[in-house]
Amino acid sequence: MERVSVESRYARTFDGMHVAYQVTGSGNVDMVLLRAWVGDIEHEWQEPVLARMMRRLGSLGRLIRLDRRGMGLSDRMIHRPPPTLEERLDDIRAVMDAAESRRAVLIGLADGSSLAALFAATYPERTRALILYEPVARPARPADTPWATGHDESERTIAAIRDGWGTHGLAARWVASGAPSRADDEPFIEWLAEQQRRAGSREDAVALVELQRDTDISVALPAIHVPTLIVTRDRPHASQTAQVVADRISGARLVVLDGVDHFVIAGDTDAVVREMEAFIEALSELDPEIDADRVLATVLFSDIVGSTTLATEMGDRNWTDLLGRHHEATRRIVATYRGRVVDTAGDGIFASFDGPGRAIRCAVAIVAGASQLGLEVRIGLHTGECEVAGAQLRGIAVHIGARVAALAQASEILATQTVKDLVSGSGIGFRDAGVRHLKGVPGEWHLYQVSDG
Repeated sequence: MERVSVESRYARTFDGMHVAYQVTGSGNVDMVLLRAWVGDIEHEWQEPVLARMMRRLGSLGRLIRLDRRGMGLSDRMIHRPPPTLEERLDDIRAVMDAAESRRAVLIGLADGSSLAALFAATYPERTRALILYEPVARPARPADTPWATGHDESERTIAAIRDGWGTHGLAARWVASGAPSRADDEPFIEWLAEQQRRAGSREDAVALVELQRDTDISVALPAIHVPTLIVTRDRPHASQTAQVVADRISGARLVVLDGVDHFVIAGDTDAVVREMEAFIEALSELDPEIDADRVLATVLFSDIVGSTTLATEMGDRNWTDLLGRHHEATRRIVATYRGRVVDTAGDGIFASFDGPGRAIRCAVAIVAGASQLGLEVRIGLHTGECEVAGAQLRGIAVHIGARVAALAQASEILATQTVKDLVSGSGIGFRDAGVRHLKGVPGEWHLYQVSDG
């Protein structure tokens, strides 16, 4: 096996975790490579095809790779719930900061494409471009989304992991299914089995499979406005899935290559890398401008229940004083959860967040804080694409958030399906609040009451 001298480093995340990363190469272009969820950045160099791919990308600029929290060399999730998508986005930012990378080309392979796409939509100012190889996700409405993974299939995957994680048998089955052209490659199978063992425990793996099964990042796709390349092989369902994803990202370029392998390091890997190289080299010449005027954000609207009656009973001076204390306390809570108060029109609060989990926990804290002042509030949450206009946010997502809040009852937090899907695995509980009509917003909206934040 090859000995590699690339140094592994650690980035400290916003919540005190440590994420391992490596930087290969040098130059003006930074790339963040998000591989499959089973990873160990040091052991990856022991696979010759993968090592060659990483060297080629590293010849274009600085290639930044990381072990996701809970995996490989990064901190394990002992006595903590499995990491959420939101936390994983924070980890990417922490690694970029540690590597002194202001903007990067995000490269997502297979399930890594979900993280890459969500990052590009949420942080366009940190994203130079986006490359997705065989994107996969689990949108909630499979009728028009062919990449949806059935419950029975995921249960079979989980059973296989619990029975054979890290064994030659499971690795051989994975290779036969995802890399049939290397099905007889014993060193590759042995490498993959060891990669599983190094990456994490079987329960770590099960938790991540469940997260992938329940995650829906489809809302992020129309919110991506950076140059995007999608590469897939012409396999059953894969090219159709890639086409659907490409159709939902404005200006995305789709390349369909011959091949039967899902693994990028099986089949004609060089053909995939050539497409990536050409795309990245073109970026170096064009240096596209950052379009940060549209971002994926979670909006929070709160409103004091019975404010008119309270103002009449208390009198203007007392009511104004109480309202001021409520707004001051709410601002502090929003800042604690890394949000931003956009407006305080009337007795309500309009705030925005770069992650739905933080928005939900903030909402729970606002309800509790209002109660301490003798007030009851109703809160609505929605995640969607927003237009940034100075200090303001605009767009249909903002209107949806406000309409959801209007339907909430006293001390109730209502969220849309989008919010619920994006916090899968966070430990946040929801109760079905039924399908509702939102005033002035087309269609029906499935809403959920936050029951445990």
